[in-house]
Amino acid sequence: MTQRLDEQTFKLVVASTPLVSIDLIIHNSKGQILLGQRTNRPAQGFWFVPGGRICKDETFEQAFQRLTKVELGEEYSLKQAQFLGTYQHFYKDNFSDDDFSTHYVVLGYELELDIELTSLPDEQHNNYHWWEVENLLASEQVHINTKAYFSDRYK
Repeated sequence: MTQRLDEQTFKLVVASTPLVSIDLIIHNSKGQILLGQRTNRPAQGFWFVPGGRICKDETFEQAFQRLTKVELGEEYSLKQAQFLGTYQHFYKDNFSDDDFSTHYVVLGYELELDIELTSLPDEQHNNYHWWEVENLLASEQVHINTKAYFSDRYK
């Protein structure tokens, strides 16, 4: 069973340790990349790939299934995805109003899905768009941590 932490405990964890998360790099059959505009900190207001943290006592498979359901509206299996690698994300802010940074160790997974944008959940993102890779790499509105998934692969 996964555990969700109360806010004070979670603040202590974020202020003290890296978080482990999964990012979902979704491309459609046209090769476009799914990005959402973040509603929450960190990276609030930037275009970013879907994803989220792994909870304590949650396996990679369980986390992947939960995150795809929460972020994409449909549950997918880890076996359907391709592992891209491990990434580090550093942010000067965090989810709260307190003054401390956020550090993620991110497992990047890629899926090919033709998703209807109007069906996507809006808890973490208030807008979605399919981006051409060259456009997202050139945009100042796309977060640098999202660009990292593509900058080495598309040079």
